[in-house]
Amino acid sequence: MSIITLIMYGLDKAAARKRESRISERSLLLCGLACGWPGGMLAQRLFRHKTVKPSFRIAFAGTVIFNCLVLSMLFL
Repeated sequence: MSIITLIMYGLDKAAARKRESRISERSLLLCGLACGWPGGMLAQRLFRHKTVKPSFRIAFAGTVIFNCLVLSMLFL
């Protein structure tokens, strides 16, 4: 899922540069929520994408925290 999320961020960044149709923030966040957040985090650094908008950053952080909590409950 991380690879898919990374690709989606890259495609969205390319579309943003070309002023074309974009991938919704909701879709990016759902991919992150589905355990794709490591790819999303890497994509944010590689592509410098989705790093400024506070509402997205907060929502993304929520997906990371949620995933970490679920994983900790599974393994503790």
